[in-house]
Amino acid sequence: MSRRRLRNNPRHEPVTERSVQEFYFSQPAQQTTRIELLRLIRAGEDTYLELKVKLSNTEKIAQEIVALANTGGGTIIFGVNDQLRVEGVDDPEEVQAELVRICREQINPPIVPFIDRIAFDSGKRVVAIDIEGKRRPYRTNDGRFFIRIGAEKREATREELSLLIDDVRPLGHENIPALGANVEDIDEAMLWSFVREFSGYAFEEGKFQKDFPTGELLKRDLLLAVGNMNEFFPTVAGILLFGHNESVVEILPRSSVIVKRFAGDTIQSPEIEMMTLKGNLLTLFESALKFIKKYCDLWTARPPARDSEIKDSPVKARSNYHEGVVKESIANALVHRDLALRDTATRIYIFDHSIEIINPRRSNGFVPPAQKAIRYGITQRLNPQIVSIFYNPAYGANIPHGGLPFLMRESKNFSGKSAEIVAFNDEFRLRLFGV
Repeated sequence: MSRRRLRNNPRHEPVTERSVQEFYFSQPAQQTTRIELLRLIRAGEDTYLELKVKLSNTEKIAQEIVALANTGGGTIIFGVNDQLRVEGVDDPEEVQAELVRICREQINPPIVPFIDRIAFDSGKRVVAIDIEGKRRPYRTNDGRFFIRIGAEKREATREELSLLIDDVRPLGHENIPALGANVEDIDEAMLWSFVREFSGYAFEEGKFQKDFPTGELLKRDLLLAVGNMNEFFPTVAGILLFGHNESVVEILPRSSVIVKRFAGDTIQSPEIEMMTLKGNLLTLFESALKFIKKYCDLWTARPPARDSEIKDSPVKARSNYHEGVVKESIANALVHRDLALRDTATRIYIFDHSIEIINPRRSNGFVPPAQKAIRYGITQRLNPQIVSIFYNPAYGANIPHGGLPFLMRESKNFSGKSAEIVAFNDEFRLRLFGV
């Protein structure tokens, strides 16, 4: 028998969307038979099966459920001892009610389990809870992620959590808590400077004048942290936007940006300088802009034509770019990149006559329709929370408004050549041409 017997039960596999409602709300659930249950128990614990004598420590049970859900699903049977003997539970109805409460209140996102109560001729009764993991990654209320390896559960490492996040829809990963982060990782001066710009409207200074509770502000006002009661777990978006530079590097190592200057027009040309930029989004933006200004001239309008003596000079002239276009290009890369993609960093390459920005971005479902739509300002945002704060004047990046339509229009007006946009192989490539 399959080790995932309960999860492979036909009741979990409606063949159409319509059948889901009919199945769960109109049909009685198929019950687990005693023979099926005994076959599972006799095989012992493994990656998809956990045996418990009773339900006692709800915190540990929540961790077991999270571990199974993050590993793909599985079953926990209550009323079986370590020798695989059926001892039964005293009050199966109470156990069932408590399991439902744990799945609803102690696990995030909440799980809707399938629970069976099985009675034996001896009068002993056991409870089996079947768990699915369709909305992973799951975490406990204290922000911990667990996985199951063999018959044991353990807390997920950062790399394992990254693999779990890879399965998340792109629009959701910025809401994931940053593993290991706390309120000390937040740059409070930067955060409160941002908030004070809303004085008299969203920000009520009298409310925070005593102790300036950073955790409360991030969690309840800006929605950049999660947790119950006094708990505080900043999200990936919160760390990227307001984290100390050192903390961002440690907690989100994928957030760095690689910048290079080539002595030519291709990546095969000799490399003049390479840097790895690290820090929060504002630091990355300012550092990238500074690196580009080191090798290019930025203008708000097309520069005057150079005379023949300069054109004939043996020293190659610096390329000129529209300042607003360059700022929008950097900002677009920082706020829309997909940090769930591994082994792909944001890169900015400066050539003699162009700048290319390469960004991690899932190609599946993005091209060709969405690639055309963004040229008309129809956004395909990965991280809406990050975008809304980063582009706000209160954040301090000073980005021109207009998005890709502005970028495409001004780039063509400035250089006489349209910017090139290509999306393939989980990368979004933007090339700007200079004068």
